[in-house]
This record gives sequence, structure tokens and C-alpha cells, in this order.
Amino acid sequence: MIVSCPTCSTRYDLAEHRQSASELTITCQNCGHRWRQMPQIDFVDVPARALVRTIDHGHAPELDVQRLVEAARGAQEHFKELRKRRQKRLSGWATLGLFVIVPVVIAALMPEMVVAAAPLSIVAYEKLGYSVNIYGLDIRHIEQQHTMINGARVLMIKGEISNATTEIRKIPWLRFGLAGDTGKELYTWNLNTASRPLRPGETTSFVTRVAAAPEAAKNLQIRFAHSDEIGSTPNP
Repeated sequence: MIVSCPTCSTRYDLAEHRQSASELTITCQNCGHRWRQMPQIDFVDVPARALVRTIDHGHAPELDVQRLVEAARGAQEHFKELRKRRQKRLSGWATLGLFVIVPVVIAALMPEMVVAAAPLSIVAYEKLGYSVNIYGLDIRHIEQQHTMINGARVLMIKGEISNATTEIRKIPWLRFGLAGDTGKELYTWNLNTASRPLRPGETTSFVTRVAAAPEAAKNLQIRFAHSDEIGSTPNP
């Protein structure tokens, strides 16, 4: 490697450092100047050649765009189909809920309407402990009195019947029952009040007597008689 002093241009042959990869500190023997010499870099002449300007992928660019558009359209249609199925499934559950829940709500909130439409349903209400007033009449102000008539003990029951609706209501027969401590009826009878139909808000009274009522009777039950009970037990 031939180097020259930057100050006096004295040339030096550094053949022993030709392959050195690090810089050298050189002192000129002529002028005494010191400098750092960078390692020699060998240049390789590479013949020029033509580069490929485009990459041939086998199909036109517009085909790629078309495929992307079709894929996006397919994904959108698939999403719409899934949403439609989900909405249909939810609608089916909602319809089922209406068919199941609505009748239960109606039966709980409007038993009178249910019994009027299906009279036999009153039996189910009674088994559940519900007293359904399908007549729109209220029995109230019940009084019991024990008296002695001709040496016999007589139970006298008085009360009122009121029309709680906005329509004229006919008064059905009343059914009375005397029950023991267990709730089992010991004696029953019916009463025809023979009153005219009540106008809205109107009230009428009734009185019934029972001679020699069972001594074990503890509770009194009063309700409107069913059609199959009318006339089964005479008025005492």
C-alpha cells in the first residue's frame, strides 16, 4: 500500500499493512508530520445488468380488486344472514313467551274474565285457594247471633250484598257452610234472597236462621252457590 505525507508529499510503501483492517498512525521521516491512515478499500467492478421492473403474478391487478370486492360482499351477506337468523330465533322465543306467560298473567290478574269464558276453571281456582267473584257482587258486614227460640238454640246470620260493578247484577243464591276446626263442612244450606237485581253501587241485606246448629261448628263460610248446588239443600 503506497501512502503520501499530507505535508511534504513524501511517499511510503506500506506493503506489510496491505491487509490491515484498522487505521494506522504514521510519522513522516522527512518532515516529522504524524497522521492517521485509513485502511485501503478494494473496489470490485460489477458488470451492469437489467433488473426486472415488474413481478409477474399471473393475473391482472383489477382481478385482485374484484376478488376483494366479492369477498367483502360475501362477508356482508353472511353477516346479514346470521343477524336474520338471530332475530328470527329471538322472535320465536318472544312468541313462545307470549303464549306461555300472557295466559298465566291473565289468569292471575283477571280470574273473573277467565271463569266467565271457561266456567270449569273455577274449580282450579278453588283448589289453588282463590275465591273468584264472577258475579261482581260483594258479601260484607256479616253478623252472627245466637238466640233461644221455644227452648231451641238458633243461629241467626245477617249481612249485606253490594253491587261493585257499573252494570245491573242479578243476585244468585247464597251458600252457607258451618265447618269444624279441621275446616271440614259439618252443615250446609242455600238461601234465595228473592231480591230484585241490584243497580251499580246498590246494596241489599239478607237474613238466615239455623236451628240446632252442630255444636262442633266453629267457622262460617258464605259464598254464591254454583248451579249444581242450588236446591240440593233446602233453606232451613
